[in-house]
Amino acid sequence: MKIIVGRDLLLANNDQAGVNRVLFKQSKVVAINLISSPGSGKTTLMEKTAGMLAGRLKIGVVVGDLYTERDAVRIEKAGAAAVQINTEGLCHLTADMVYRALQEMPPEELDVLFIENVGNLVCPAAFDLGEQMKVAVLSVTEGIDKPSKYPTIFREAGAVVISKEDLLPYTDFDLDTCLAELKEINDQLKIFITSAKTGLGLNEWCSWLESLAGAE
Repeated sequence: MKIIVGRDLLLANNDQAGVNRVLFKQSKVVAINLISSPGSGKTTLMEKTAGMLAGRLKIGVVVGDLYTERDAVRIEKAGAAAVQINTEGLCHLTADMVYRALQEMPPEELDVLFIENVGNLVCPAAFDLGEQMKVAVLSVTEGIDKPSKYPTIFREAGAVVISKEDLLPYTDFDLDTCLAELKEINDQLKIFITSAKTGLGLNEWCSWLESLAGAE
């Protein structure tokens, strides 16, 4: 009997991620894999970032979504280049999907490339896309148990953006406890407390992106 063993999915993905990583390095673009739960405010953060850094950094966004193109349309209106990937139900982007999107948006024409992953804290954390860094977005409306329930993404991330700070008075979100848990999981995390409504923390976030891109 001849047995053919299928190649491990993660192994094949990692091979393509390695190709992407070389491409990002050669293109001198900062590639950030943006991961969060649905509704955390990733797209709004991208809109604000594109607007605030217009004329200072060339920003592109690969937008992962299950079915619609709405997020990519919003980001393009804000002034950033965008390419939509519809995963047709798949709960994460793969390195090959990102590579194909880059054929439509050459990374050498950008300073910062965001890969806005599908809203999910589990699957995207397991798939290397060749990015330089993962950034997790956590909104105050989600409760403080996300870091302890899904530690992998917060352990692998280089930064966390806590969004919707303006809604703190209307939730039972304990910011101090959340910050302590994040630091316990990963004491190297860069943490930004932000509000797209009031602008809190967005200057610090944009300055950090500029420093990553070497624009300061």
